[in-house]
Amino acid sequence: MQLSYVFKIISFLALATASTAAPTTTSTLLPPSKDPWYTAPDGFEHAAPGDVLRFRKAPGNLTTTTFGNASCVYNILYRTTNARYHPSWAVTTLFVPKETNGSALLSYQIPYNSVDVDSSPSFTLHGPVSSLGLIQSDIQTALSLGRYVSVPDFEGPTASFFAGVQEGHATIDNVRAVLNHGFGLKEDARYAMWGYSGGSVATEWAAELQVQYAPEMHFAGAAMGGVVSNVTSGLHAADGTRWAGLVPGGLLGITDQYPQAREYLLSQLKTEGPYNKTGFLATEKLSIADAFTLYFNQTVFNYFKNGKAVLISPLIQRAINDQGYMGYHGVPIMPMLMYKAVADEITAIEDTDVMVDEYCKVGANIVYERNTIGGHLAEETNGDQRALEWLTQVLSGTYHHKGCTVKNVALNVTDSPL
Repeated sequence: MQLSYVFKIISFLALATASTAAPTTTSTLLPPSKDPWYTAPDGFEHAAPGDVLRFRKAPGNLTTTTFGNASCVYNILYRTTNARYHPSWAVTTLFVPKETNGSALLSYQIPYNSVDVDSSPSFTLHGPVSSLGLIQSDIQTALSLGRYVSVPDFEGPTASFFAGVQEGHATIDNVRAVLNHGFGLKEDARYAMWGYSGGSVATEWAAELQVQYAPEMHFAGAAMGGVVSNVTSGLHAADGTRWAGLVPGGLLGITDQYPQAREYLLSQLKTEGPYNKTGFLATEKLSIADAFTLYFNQTVFNYFKNGKAVLISPLIQRAINDQGYMGYHGVPIMPMLMYKAVADEITAIEDTDVMVDEYCKVGANIVYERNTIGGHLAEETNGDQRALEWLTQVLSGTYHHKGCTVKNVALNVTDSPL
C-alpha cells in the first residue's frame, strides 16, 4: 500500500474522530487572525466538503447578552471548496434555539463586505448590540420560532470578498456541516438560506452552484434582497459615492485567489500623491463601516495610474468573469424570493431584472418583488418582514408557489432617506 494512501486514511480517520468528539471550550475571545482554532488541521483536504473538522462552544456570552433565545452557540470549522475549486475551510456560528422540535435550519448570510478576516461574523457577532441592528433581530426572531440559525464566515480564511464561487461553496457547506453533525436537528429537517446585499451574493451563488456542487441537497428555499447581480456594475456605481468603500475591498477580494491578477492590480497603484498604494491598502484592516468612512465620496479609481482602465486587463477580467456575474453557473432548482428597490444605488435594478428573466425562461421558481419606494439601505428594512414570512412558509412546508411572479410593490416601514 502506498504511503500517500496510508496518510490519507490516517488523516481522514483523525478528522472523523475530531468531528464526533465533544466540543472544545474556551472563554478567551480572540480575533480570527490571532486565534489558532481558525486554522484547519493537517490533512483537512482529504475530508469531504461539509465535513466538520472541529467545533467548540463559542467563546464569550452570546447566549446571555445578545442572543437570549439561544440555548447554546457553537463555532464549527468545516471543509469547503474555494473560488478556484481547491480544498479550503471556513467557520460558521450555529445558534441552537431554547425551544425547538429540531425541524428547521436557517443559513443566514451577513453582509460583512470586508477583506479583513477579523470582520468575519463569528467574531463580530460578539460586538455591541447597537452595531448589529437587524442582524440581532432576525436571528432572535428565527430562534424564537424554534429554528436553528447558522451564520457562516462565507468569505473563507482569507476573506475573499466578492468571490462568488468561494462564497457560494462556503454557504452550501456550512449547511452540510450542521446537517452532518446534527446538533439535535431531525434527519428530515428543512433548511433554507437568507441574505441581504453582500449576504445576497453568498446566498444567490449558493443557489446556482447547488445543482452541480451538492446535488444531494434539497433546500426548501432561498430569500435574497438587494441582489448584487453584477460586480462590475456595482464597482462603477459605488465609486465616488457614500458606497465607495466597497471598491478597494471588492477589487482586493475578487483577486484574492488569482495571484497574477492581484500582482497586476497592485502594480497599477500610484506610489505618490494623496491617492496612493498605502491609502488603498488601508482597507485590508478595516470593517466595511470603517471603509465607508475612510473612502466616503472618493473616486477610488484615482488610486490607479490609469484610473478605471485597470479593469480592462485580461487578468482582472478573468477574475471578475469567474466570480462577479450571477446566473452563469447553474439554474437554481429551489424556490426563491428576491426583493430589491427599483432605485437601488449599488447595482442597477435592470441587472437583476435580466438575471430573473433568464432564470424564468428555463423554469425557475421565483417571486421577485421590485419596491418602488426607497433605496438599498431602506429595502433591507422594508423587505425584512416579507422575507421572514416567506421563510416561515418554506420551512414549514406550506409554500406552494410555482413558476415566476414578478411584481412592483410600494412598501415602506422605515424613515431611511436611502
